[in-house]
Amino acid sequence: MMNYDVKINYLYNSGYFIETKNYILIFDYYIDISTSYIKSISNGTIGEADLKKNKKIFVFCSHSHKDHFNPVIFEWRSFRQDINYILSSDIQICDVDEKIYFVEPYADLTIDGIHIKTYGSTDIGVSFYIEVDGITIFHAGDLNWWHWWDEDKAYNEKAEKDFKGEIDKLKGIESDIAFFPVDPRLKESYSLGGEYFIKSVNPKIFIPMHFGDNYEITRLFAKHIERLNLPTKIMKLDYRGQEMRIELNS
Repeated sequence: MMNYDVKINYLYNSGYFIETKNYILIFDYYIDISTSYIKSISNGTIGEADLKKNKKIFVFCSHSHKDHFNPVIFEWRSFRQDINYILSSDIQICDVDEKIYFVEPYADLTIDGIHIKTYGSTDIGVSFYIEVDGITIFHAGDLNWWHWWDEDKAYNEKAEKDFKGEIDKLKGIESDIAFFPVDPRLKESYSLGGEYFIKSVNPKIFIPMHFGDNYEITRLFAKHIERLNLPTKIMKLDYRGQEMRIELNS
């Protein structure tokens, strides 16, 4: 039995910085403005010191929406030339080279020891399933049950069908850590997608995202899942830059 220590920092929205034994994974980096004069993952931004660790770095962007993709990520190459970029195919950039990979849903690739599989979304772009250092990670991007309170019945019925159809493709995967939207803008329907995902995929750890500054929604969701007696552990967020250390037994 081996213990894997995973360190995770919440950056903002759907942005997370994940550090495993040999790798750094950065997802959907958005706001590059720091509350301090020094950029650091401890305040939700990424600075030079965060990138100059003796680990391989992968940067993932699930789609082109501005709250998921910030071109500043390419400036990090001034600190690290060897960064791998895994970008949804709807993202458009001018300069492309061998370290920049564009992916569509249902792609399957292995790069520098990481196995990456993409799934679909119920918005644009992709979701990511990753095997790294013996750990499995799922990042949903904008894959969610988007049941909007101000849309008509036909719209919401289609949203439900599309979402459940995509989740069906995920059934049977092993997920140690899953990042998934818990969006308060959906009002009373905020928990629909996360609950269905947990019941279908059964991740060990569920980390909310896409909630903006509404940290209370992460605690409400945790209580909701506890009432359902589901075994998945829900992480509760309190501030930008928050660090979580997760030990997984395998």
